Amino acid sequence: MKVTISRKAHFNAAHRLYRKDWTFEQNDAVFGKCNNPNFHGHNYELVVSVTGAVDPETGFVMDAKILADIIKIEIEDAFDHKNLNLDVPEFENLNPTAENIAIVIWNKIRKRIESKFELEVVLYETPRNFVTYKGL
Repeated sequence: MKVTISRKAHFNAAHRLYRKDWTFEQNDAVFGKCNNPNFHGHNYELVVSVTGAVDPETGFVMDAKILADIIKIEIEDAFDHKNLNLDVPEFENLNPTAENIAIVIWNKIRKRIESKFELEVVLYETPRNFVTYKGL
């Protein structure tokens, strides 16, 4: 029997959606106001879910405190109040779309979670726009 535990978190970050190899006009046509050269920000909401068997000794899938600590170290400390394009190495050559941010988050957390667990990341860029990533 599998059970899923989830942890919510949030971070505030600025970004600009653009491709360095495109002209401003191309970027503006594709990314619109998100191509603002002065950047723009979001209050991101994050839900990280871990699915696996319940440990008969502890009654946990995994300790929620451990999951919270992983999220704080790997995501909140790394992304909160940062300019994703300028301050976060993973986005030096990767457009920080919600989709790419979710994949980066998943990869950072995946390396800290035992492989026996399934991992899902849901990232809300706005209350109505969100992406879900479950790995390959």
